[in-house]
Amino acid sequence: MKKEIVVTPGPMSKTSGWRTQKPVVEKGACKKCGICVKVCPDGCIALGPDGIEIDYDYCKGCLICVTECPFKAFKVVEEK
Repeated sequence: MKKEIVVTPGPMSKTSGWRTQKPVVEKGACKKCGICVKVCPDGCIALGPDGIEIDYDYCKGCLICVTECPFKAFKVVEEK
């Protein structure tokens, strides 16, 4: 019998410390198309009632969302 392993996000799995830059959504430019949600390899982008929301605790700063957004709705900010 194979035992199922369940991984739940927690403080030990936060990956934000890997980032040197982070994507920031420019709300006025975002058309809420959801492309960034689909291409995020870490699943830390969601489409909420107020538009795109990024969970920065798990965003590694790969910036795939920035390059794939057809509306150029992201800006890149240096991590402090």
